[in-house]
Amino acid sequence: MSVVSSAQPFFSTCGLTKRYGKATVLNDVSVEFHSGEVHALLGANGAGKSTLVRMIAGLVAPSDGTMMRCGQPYQPSFKRDAETAGVEIVQQELNLIPTLSVAENISLSRMPSFAGFVNHSRLHRRAESALERFGLTDIDPSTPVSELGVGRQQMVEIAAALDRDCKLLILDEPTAALSASESEMLFTQMKSMRDRGISIIYISHRLDEVRRLSQRVSVLRDGCHVGTYRTEECSTDRMVELMSGEEPPSKDTNARANSTTVAMKVVGITGGPVRDVSFQVHREEVLGIGGLVGSGRTELLRLVFGADVADSGYLTLGDSSVQHRFEHPAAAVNSGIAMLTEDRKQNGLMLSQSIVFNTTIAAMWTKFSLLGFRRGANEHQHSNQRCESLDVRCESMRQSVGTLSGGNQQKVAIAKWLVRDAEVFLFDEPTRGIDVAARRRIYRLMDELTAQGKAVVVVSSDSEELLEISDRIAVMSGGRLVETFAREDATGERITQASFASHCEDNTL
Repeated sequence: MSVVSSAQPFFSTCGLTKRYGKATVLNDVSVEFHSGEVHALLGANGAGKSTLVRMIAGLVAPSDGTMMRCGQPYQPSFKRDAETAGVEIVQQELNLIPTLSVAENISLSRMPSFAGFVNHSRLHRRAESALERFGLTDIDPSTPVSELGVGRQQMVEIAAALDRDCKLLILDEPTAALSASESEMLFTQMKSMRDRGISIIYISHRLDEVRRLSQRVSVLRDGCHVGTYRTEECSTDRMVELMSGEEPPSKDTNARANSTTVAMKVVGITGGPVRDVSFQVHREEVLGIGGLVGSGRTELLRLVFGADVADSGYLTLGDSSVQHRFEHPAAAVNSGIAMLTEDRKQNGLMLSQSIVFNTTIAAMWTKFSLLGFRRGANEHQHSNQRCESLDVRCESMRQSVGTLSGGNQQKVAIAKWLVRDAEVFLFDEPTRGIDVAARRRIYRLMDELTAQGKAVVVVSSDSEELLEISDRIAVMSGGRLVETFAREDATGERITQASFASHCEDNTL
């Protein structure tokens, strides 16, 4: 049941609607946000979350409906109007100017000046104060933003927003680019903001963060407001159900009976940061690979797939004794290996091309051509079948992939390899940046692949994800595979300890 509060809200929307031509992307949304509260906004990709907060922040004008701030009508024509009213937004796409310094970015719209000249002394004092208030004392205000990592840039943008007398702060996926320590720093600051009476709208696909940080959650689905709920009364499964409109699948961790048949064996593979790594994955098995960023996880998959050429080592497939060291991904694909890359936009998809083209390109010469001519109808049929099975949300199979949401782009990248087919699937961060409903669908796909006798290798930075989907978990540290856990022996703590193994060794030298 939705929560109805009797307290006067700091901010509210009533019947908020946004249409683009004949398409309605947000429909009759009414929701209240209170001071001193973290209010999470949940929904699948394309549910309308970003449209709603962009209207609140003055970036998009509503087609219908009203907004109220402190009981008074609120109608920002521009982002500056919203900022004047104390409404700030930090979006996933950072709004910093990389060639300017941290100090200049913090005070970009209100440079301290006299007689037309910037007062650099005041500029730096203001930046130092903003950074110190946010716990970023290690950042020099004179540093060009381009020299900071993405996580640090995100923190600087939040610090800048809070330096502008913020009353309502909108955070859209703020931890997507942050390390664990940076995320903890943000969470500490959010508690401080809440204690000072600042209202926070928090958008995240990470439901553990939502449950930890928020007091209430509002759920959007297909542009409509499903309801608002007290977080403490809403389990993770319940949140997923509300977002997707479907009951979550029952979890049976013992349902998969793994084969003892080896699908792929890797022996002594070495290259780049990866040093003498050996492992094997069986048919009907999901092998998870964990470790810290920079431990060599992605590089290991690239060496196996031939995207990078190994200096030494080899792999064998199935019961064959033929030793492979692939020098090009095409050779790996022809041998029955598929790889979903971490960066789907740069390496996995052609964004300007259609869904049909992207899903069939890997199998063009093996399935969809005859005597040099493309078999268009057959292409469309196979593409449509795979995209339907993955619930790709699109207007047409001829739609360009670049116009899809991140979650649907990921599904298309996976559909490409399902159309091509393989015996061993390598997934590098398959659920990064996608919503919970899409993530669950990918988990079900892994179950379907293993049920067909396929082998799946998954690299993930999320230990909870590895624990949920893996039959065994191998941990990388310092370019080496340091430990492998059976499902029943694996815990988050043991994975973390193994991840730091090489660092502990370095400290003892």
